[in-house]
Amino acid sequence: GCTGKIFMVKYINREYIKVRRMTLSFLWNSLPGKILMTMIVAMTPVLELRGAIPFATANGLNLWVAIGISIIGNMIPVPFIIIFIRKIFEWMRKKSDGLNRLVTRFEQKAEKHKKTVLKYEFWGLFILVAIPLPGTGAWTGALVAAMMDMRLKSALPAIFLGVTAAGAIIAFLTYGVTVMA
Repeated sequence: GCTGKIFMVKYINREYIKVRRMTLSFLWNSLPGKILMTMIVAMTPVLELRGAIPFATANGLNLWVAIGISIIGNMIPVPFIIIFIRKIFEWMRKKSDGLNRLVTRFEQKAEKHKKTVLKYEFWGLFILVAIPLPGTGAWTGALVAAMMDMRLKSALPAIFLGVTAAGAIIAFLTYGVTVMA
């Protein structure tokens, strides 16, 4: 009857909570989980590796592992942004006025940085990505490269070197010379 159904729902709910706790425990308490979480943080816009390196070390990862994983995670979305962002923007513009305004803001942001990249080419894109300030980074660099119709083989090395430099700057600013030596 009704008591059996209630018991079954409570049992299923209890088992679901156990599985969730085990999953969260894995993500926060194991080396592979910490690496995965660091990579995910590094892949997100705005945070990128600027947030991933302090996040990883605060969760117990070695600084050098944190830097390496953060660089890899930060670079994963870059080729996809460069190749597909124009099509994605086109689709977003058709979906709603709100998304159209968002795309316009992204394009204005890219346009603002475009002059520097045009002036200094490879080094302009490198500097844009390397300076770890809000509004810069791999996502912005990839967006600017896409808006400029830069080829992947030209943009990727500059963005990769910029991400690597930003990682070194963040590690230095966060931990100083003594930890990095």
